[in-house]
Amino acid sequence: MRLLWYVAYGSNMDPARLGWYLSGGRPPGGLRSYPGCRDCRPPRRTEAVLVPGGVYFAGESRAWTGGMAFYDPELPGTAAARGYLLTAGQFADIAAQEMYRPPGADLDLIAVAVEAGRATLGPGRYETLLRVGVRDGVPMLTFTAPWRAGEVAWTAPAPVYLRMIAAGLRAAHGWSVDRTVAYLADRPGVTGHWTRADLTDLVTAVPAR
Repeated sequence: MRLLWYVAYGSNMDPARLGWYLSGGRPPGGLRSYPGCRDCRPPRRTEAVLVPGGVYFAGESRAWTGGMAFYDPELPGTAAARGYLLTAGQFADIAAQEMYRPPGADLDLIAVAVEAGRATLGPGRYETLLRVGVRDGVPMLTFTAPWRAGEVAWTAPAPVYLRMIAAGLRAAHGWSVDRTVAYLADRPGVTGHWTRADLTDLVTAVPAR
């Protein structure tokens, strides 16, 4: 059984949010139901992760409205994320659900991404797999859009979506309200749309876990 690290940098940093991809169902406040994974067991381990690059918000979420989080490894700085140790099949099923494809098939592109560092299934929003590192000898993969951050218009994320990301940051990294606000305020798509006062109110309402 092959294992890998799924590196989540958006709402899936919140383990409660990831649980809907694993077990299926519709999360509170969401507009979309998920079929879940073939193997719905929880991750074997979770780790706080920092990877080179940055997170930005673009497009329009069908599940939450507002901008969606994407990762660009060529942005300056460091992206805060959370690593989940999963089977390759679990990762394939989560990726399929993110791509609006039915889960249930193993992705040959996982091996391509592990070896080459990048593999693209299609032109869609989360159809590009990236290898972002290795931890304990296990490859670390994430998925994102095929374009660069500077090639698309940035859009503001919806409050419910940003709240889940804040919850994930605080749960994974143990950050304070101020540090979480500072990180989010600098994300393209948040800057110029969310004030620090509004971000502080949003993050303060998120319980530290």
